[in-house]
Amino acid sequence: MATTPDHKPSIAPVVGPDDPRRFTDSGIEIEQEYGPGDVEPGLEERLGKAGAYPFTRGIHPDMYRGRRWTMRQYAGYATATETNERFRYLIEHGSTGLSMAFDLPTQLGRDSDDPLCVGEVGRTGVAIDTIDDMRRVFDQIPLADVSTSMTINAPAAVLLLLYELVGEEQGVAAEELRGTTQNDVLKEYIARGNFIYPPEPAMRLATDLFAYCHERIPKWNTISISGYHMREKGCSAVQEVGFTLANAIAYVQAAIDAGLEVDEFGPRLAFFFNGHNHVFQEVAKFRAARRMWARIMRERFGAKDDRSLKMRFHTQTGGVTLAAQQPENNIVRVALQGFAAVCGGTQSLHTNGFDEALALPSERAARIALRTQQILANEAGAADTADPFAGSYLVESLTDQIEAASQALIDKIDEMGGTVQCIPFIRAEVEESAWGYEERYRQKQDIVVGVNEYVTDSVEEVEILRVDPESERQQLDRLEAFKAERDQEAVDARLGELRSACAGSDNLLHPMRAALKERASLGEVCGVMRDEFGEYSEA
Repeated sequence: MATTPDHKPSIAPVVGPDDPRRFTDSGIEIEQEYGPGDVEPGLEERLGKAGAYPFTRGIHPDMYRGRRWTMRQYAGYATATETNERFRYLIEHGSTGLSMAFDLPTQLGRDSDDPLCVGEVGRTGVAIDTIDDMRRVFDQIPLADVSTSMTINAPAAVLLLLYELVGEEQGVAAEELRGTTQNDVLKEYIARGNFIYPPEPAMRLATDLFAYCHERIPKWNTISISGYHMREKGCSAVQEVGFTLANAIAYVQAAIDAGLEVDEFGPRLAFFFNGHNHVFQEVAKFRAARRMWARIMRERFGAKDDRSLKMRFHTQTGGVTLAAQQPENNIVRVALQGFAAVCGGTQSLHTNGFDEALALPSERAARIALRTQQILANEAGAADTADPFAGSYLVESLTDQIEAASQALIDKIDEMGGTVQCIPFIRAEVEESAWGYEERYRQKQDIVVGVNEYVTDSVEEVEILRVDPESERQQLDRLEAFKAERDQEAVDARLGELRSACAGSDNLLHPMRAALKERASLGEVCGVMRDEFGEYSEA
């Protein structure tokens, strides 16, 4: 096949299966052999030491010897009670952190009884309408003893406040709560589409959460700036780093513009990356991102606290890499992706269930995924030393190339006015990369075992998790009873206070908390802000 002479430095060219060259998905050509000449001068300075600026080698001097990564498993489906049972199962089998999935209505700030939500309640995660639902999710799970990550964005403040209120009921001080709200709405406009409000009020809510946690919940990670979903949408590794850091720059600048000092909120920023298939590129990606963030925070924003310079990140293995065909092959993919994340220095890791291309993970799949992490921690040797690939000619070359290409994307976004002004541009870049993946698969330039090569005629039967449709009716019944038993006048008064606050500049989380404590629902709180701020629609 004819080759493509020119291609974007962040996207692999489509050259067909007969071209002898090898590219990563970012368009970095992999040479047959690497040597000292492939590494730029000044490596020692770029590396530093683990736990020291620029943190290329990791954010702790002893890395996993002193602090093993948090082993998270994603859970949440149907009802709060069923999610609680899965959480307790995971804790009993050694999970050290909970990762909470929400259904689509919750992600969009709507109650389960909203007519738009028929058929979606409890499907992609757990339905959380009220404090009663949150209370049941964490029944017999002391919030003082767990770290909880919540994959929630536009209504992130509501879920955090419900969690805080349940902790208060358990007698756990807000200062002791640990966890993360994803709270990254910019990537929703770019990749996922689960937004509610226009960007300006959405950014206000994000930075109000920063300030609220600085004041009340200091151990909470206020945002998980997520490249993961852009990679799932189809971006390359270079784009994942470039666009994620551009989004992070936007959040930091918005918080500063809102009157916060960078070192007041910088230490609680967290990141969320994808663990994809090319092991060496992924290791390099994590190292490059960490080094870039340290420089951005120090040189661009003047951060002085070392904790503000340290990129702490969670990794989830690539959902988009999972195949419905020959699903047990996914166990191997997940193991390699998890290995890359550990070698790249992640602080937290979620390994996907092998059946997740078919349904939410079954208990068996979740157990295998957790055991995969435990094998990585105890048998693979990856946890024995900091940055085990440091000095590899290949990995150091990839790290430098990813950094340069990612910085070029950030510079372009800066020139165009920043992420909020560049959402259509970024979305178009991701979609172009996604097309490239599909075309390379179609032409068998890139091989996916069991999908476009080494295929079988027979279909492997896998027992998958099925959500009982009856659970939706039960959720609606509970919500109806909850609303019938409360003091509606008191709820309306608190919602009125929130409405008034939307017109001013005060932190919105305080009136939101008062309304939720008075037993307002998630949909009612988000509905007030939807009325006041309007809804975002894609161009």
